[in-house]
Amino acid sequence: MTRFAPHARVLVSPRHLAGAGIDRLADAIGPLIHLFGWPNEHDRATGRITVNTPDSSLFVTFNSRHTQGQWWSVAHHDPFWEARFTRQTPIEAIAAVTQALPQLAGDFRHSDRIPLTTSTLAEIAELNHWRHEGSGTFTSPDGHCRLQHAPAQETPWRFRHHVYDGFGTHWDASFTQDTPERLVAQFFAHLSTTAPVERAFRDVPHLVQDLDSAVITPVRGAVVNPHVHHAAAQLDRAVPRR
Repeated sequence: MTRFAPHARVLVSPRHLAGAGIDRLADAIGPLIHLFGWPNEHDRATGRITVNTPDSSLFVTFNSRHTQGQWWSVAHHDPFWEARFTRQTPIEAIAAVTQALPQLAGDFRHSDRIPLTTSTLAEIAELNHWRHEGSGTFTSPDGHCRLQHAPAQETPWRFRHHVYDGFGTHWDASFTQDTPERLVAQFFAHLSTTAPVERAFRDVPHLVQDLDSAVITPVRGAVVNPHVHHAAAQLDRAVPRR
């Protein structure tokens, strides 16, 4: 694999391998504040950020000092449900959840700019070639990411990811009972899509940087459009070698 300078901007797929992308934190909370006017609090001493609906029925919290690495939470009251995301969860999938919240709360302003998926989890899995392992379990094509749906459990939807149990590649996303399944589908759709995400190369988990199943291409310096270049690299990787 071509090595990149630490600061070089690269496109990465599959998304679940790309790491947090924390330099795009504003994608998850910015629209709630600037497009929908949700109140927010920022504790500069701890870095904790909380954004909530005007009626305080929904809260989005970012806390990079959480003792168990649970950096993000989305909590709803009456009925209570909560979605939780650990440190290395790709920010694009988290942002897909947070940006969908106003529509779930009945605010359809900007809905043309923030489309919600209408597909089921099974349909999303089939579209993106995730394997159905039975008993509500879907696994990514490379085997590193898994969605488990256990309806009877307190946390019926859980995504788990790691690369050979390697340091810096673990992340976990979970959704408790009463979470709207459409919100889970929104997360899954933006996680499993083959469209790449952009990162600084240094922010791609070290174990992923030389991983055969990861496609990493430059944002700058490609002869063609960077996304076209990346798509060609994906196709090349998918074609069996003789």
